[in-house]
Amino acid sequence: MAVTSLSGAEPEVRTKAGVLRGVREAGTAVFRGVPFAEPPAGALRFAAPQPVRGWDGVRPAVAYGPPPPQSGMLAQPPETTGDDWLTLNIWTPEPDPAAKLPVMVWIPGGGYITGNAGLPEYDAGNLARSGTVVVSLNYRLGVEGFAQIDGAPANRGLLDQVAALRWVQDDIRAFGGDPDRVTVFGQSAGGGSVAALLAMPRAAGLFRRAVAQSVPGTFFSPELAADIAAACAAEVGARPTAAGLSAVAPDRLPAAGDALSAEIGRWRERWGPITHRPIPFAPVVDGDVLPATPWQALADGAARDVELLVGHTRDEHRLFSLIDGVLGQVTHEQTETALRLLAPGPDGARRYREAFPAATDEELYELVNADWLFRMPSLRLADAQIAGGGRAHLYELTWPAPGAGGGLGACHGLDVPLVFGNLTSGRPAMLIGDPPFPEAEELSARIRSAWTAFAAHGDPGWPRYDADHRRTQLFDTRPMTAAYPEEASRLLWQDHAFPALSLLTQ
Repeated sequence: MAVTSLSGAEPEVRTKAGVLRGVREAGTAVFRGVPFAEPPAGALRFAAPQPVRGWDGVRPAVAYGPPPPQSGMLAQPPETTGDDWLTLNIWTPEPDPAAKLPVMVWIPGGGYITGNAGLPEYDAGNLARSGTVVVSLNYRLGVEGFAQIDGAPANRGLLDQVAALRWVQDDIRAFGGDPDRVTVFGQSAGGGSVAALLAMPRAAGLFRRAVAQSVPGTFFSPELAADIAAACAAEVGARPTAAGLSAVAPDRLPAAGDALSAEIGRWRERWGPITHRPIPFAPVVDGDVLPATPWQALADGAARDVELLVGHTRDEHRLFSLIDGVLGQVTHEQTETALRLLAPGPDGARRYREAFPAATDEELYELVNADWLFRMPSLRLADAQIAGGGRAHLYELTWPAPGAGGGLGACHGLDVPLVFGNLTSGRPAMLIGDPPFPEAEELSARIRSAWTAFAAHGDPGWPRYDADHRRTQLFDTRPMTAAYPEEASRLLWQDHAFPALSLLTQ
C-alpha cells in the first residue's frame, strides 16, 4: 500500500520488504537505489540472484545504488560505491495502488561490459509525467554477469533482470503501476537483453510488451564463452571457476577484460568476428537459462503473446568509427577485412560490393559493420516474431545528429536521449548539440509519445510489420511510414539465421 501521496510529505511506499521513502521531483515521486535482490557478494558471488531480505522502519530511497563493476573503457565514474549492485529506481506520477498505470522497465546498454541506471541521460521524469511508471535497473556485467565458468549458472546478468521483473510483479502496484501492463525496453546490450528475455522460459509472463532498440546479433555458444572466460581468468592468474574467480576482487576483473579486449586481435583465428569490434561478453545460449537464440525462439513462437516494437538507427556504426579513430580514414584493407569477417556467406564480400556498386570503401565498411552488429539482427527479430505468430512494429531512426560537427548521422545511441527527452546532459549534448535544435525537441516528444502509447495500448501509431509490405516508421524531422528502406542489406542477410557464435578451433 502507499503510505503517503504526493500531496503530503515526502512520498512513502510499503513494499513486501519494507517501507521506502522517496523524493518529489517536478510532479513525480522518485525512489532510487531500491534493492531487488541481495548483494551478489561473498557466498552469493557468481550465484543466481537471491530475494532481498526485509528491513524494519523506513528506508531512504533517495540515491542511486552503486553500479556493478565494469569496464573502464567507456564507463563514467560512479557517484556511489559498494557491492549492493542489484538495485532499481522508480519514477511514478501517482504512488497509488488504484492508479493502475502502464509500467516501463528500462535495461541499460553498454556492450554487456558497462551499464549504469544512474546516468543522467536515463532520468525518467519526462516519461513518467506522461502517465507512466518507469523502472530502471542495474545488472551484473562482464565476468560477474556473463562469463561462462564452472560452478556458476550461465547468464547471471540476465537472471538479475528476471529478478528485477519479478520484483516489479510483486511490488509495482504500490507505486501506481499495473503489473499486467509491463513493458521492458532497452537499447544496444539492453536491446539484446530484451531479445534474450523474450526467449527465456524464466521470464515468461513477467512482461506483456517489449521494445528492443538496436539489438546486437552477438550471442555466444557455451564453448566460445568458456574459452573467452578462461583467457580472461588467465589475465588475473585465476582458474575459470566460481571458486577461482571469487578469490579475485570484483574491481580487478573488469581491467582483465579490458586487457583482453586490447589484444583481442590475436585470438581472431579462434574467436572469429567478435575480435573485430571487439566483443568479449554476450548472452550465452546455454540450453537452460537461454535455450535458443532469440531469432530461433521467436520463430518457434516463444513470444507470440508478447507485443514487440523493434528497430535501429540508420548509421549504427558511425559512432564506433569515431571512437576507433577511423572516421573519414577507413582504408581499402580495413574494408576488405570487415567484409571477409562479417558479411554473410562464403562470397559475402563480393555480394556486398555488387549490392552497393557506388559505395566507397568507408561506406561499405560502415554498412557491413552496422548490418552485422545491429541493423539486420533488429530487422530479423521482427521477422522471427511474426513468423512465430506474434505481433511486431518496426522503426528506423533516420534523423542525422547535428552535434559533433554533424558527421555522425543517425548514429548508434542517438535514440536514447530522444526516448527519455534528456537532450542537454552529458553525452546526449555531444550528439544533439547544446542547446538542442527545436527539431530535436519535437522529434523527442514524438518518439516518447510512441513508446508510451505502445506501453499503454500496444499501438505506437503506425501499422504493424508484416512480411508482405514491411511497413516501417521512419523517424526524422518529417516522420513517415514506408517500406523498410534498407532493402539491399535485407536481401543480403535474408538467409542468415544469426546462430550462436561458435569457437572456430578446438
